[in-house]
Amino acid sequence: MSSITAARVLAPVGTAGKLFAFGLDVGRSLFRRPFQLREFIQQAWFIASVTIIPTALVAIPFGAVIALQVGGLIKQFGAQSFTGSASVLAVIQQAGPIATALLIAGAGGSAIAADLGARKIREELDAMMVLGIDPIQRLVVPRVLACMLVAVFLNGMVSVVGVAGGYVFNVILQDGTPGAYLASFTALAQLPDVWIGMIKALIFGLIAAIVAAYKGMNAGGGPKGVGDAVNESVVITFLLLFVVNFTLSTIYLQVVPPKTG
Repeated sequence: MSSITAARVLAPVGTAGKLFAFGLDVGRSLFRRPFQLREFIQQAWFIASVTIIPTALVAIPFGAVIALQVGGLIKQFGAQSFTGSASVLAVIQQAGPIATALLIAGAGGSAIAADLGARKIREELDAMMVLGIDPIQRLVVPRVLACMLVAVFLNGMVSVVGVAGGYVFNVILQDGTPGAYLASFTALAQLPDVWIGMIKALIFGLIAAIVAAYKGMNAGGGPKGVGDAVNESVVITFLLLFVVNFTLSTIYLQVVPPKTG
């Protein structure tokens, strides 16, 4: 019984190691030729088509809630002139990349896991290996790059929509001044804030695609196993995203000090 218990306790460690090794295999296959350009374009278009509308709809309440919360808090301190800067910082640094990652993982990642899981249980991946075709280089690499590309563009859209939504709600519901809201953008915000948001989105897209591909290619047990792999990929991605987001935010605040005044 003790050996069985130890095996169960150490199982997550083994899974983490296999996932990391899978990520290294994907990174090594990125530089192998020929590059599957057609597959990359198809996957990028598919991921964008299933995520762009939900992401836009999520971005509006994200920006509105942040503007209302930050605006109400700052008003208590009598610093209404900084409402625009605080809202923009919150959307660009945190809300934008996180909203993008959740949609990429929930829509795009689940589709990747389901597709590769179905190929696995139909033994298509084994057939490709028999023919000398590397499934990682042929199927996984285009999907990973597509997720990363779409995540960056979606992050830009979330940032724009979120800031615009925050502006509307601040001006209409909180009687803010449009000129002061716009003029305060540069008071606290700076260019590296935009770059860290884009870098976060790029890394989040990478994580979501690798986790989804790993769970899909290791699915087993028929259609139920594919469904379990999809669920597990989304849950694992969400957990990793919050841990990585905390780490990146901490490093960024140490490297780039906040702008004062």
